[in-house]
Amino acid sequence: MRNAHLAAVAAALLLGACETTSPAQQRAADEARCRSYGFRRGSDAFSKCLLDIDLDRSADRRATRNELLLSSPGFYRAPYWRYW
Repeated sequence: MRNAHLAAVAAALLLGACETTSPAQQRAADEARCRSYGFRRGSDAFSKCLLDIDLDRSADRRATRNELLLSSPGFYRAPYWRYW
């Protein structure tokens, strides 16, 4: 019985990790975040807030991608010395 519960919880966690946020859901979350900062919808400050959030998200993705690429060991070989 306990194993069945653990298996169900594990399956729910795995399936929940695969869920992605749609662009509409992301936009709604960004707008709610900017409204929570006190910006009014339709103002220049609100637009700048949305832009800043999007730029931060892009920078985070870029940093994560660079970290993954640069932290992998890659291909190592002995240095090539040319003898004349």
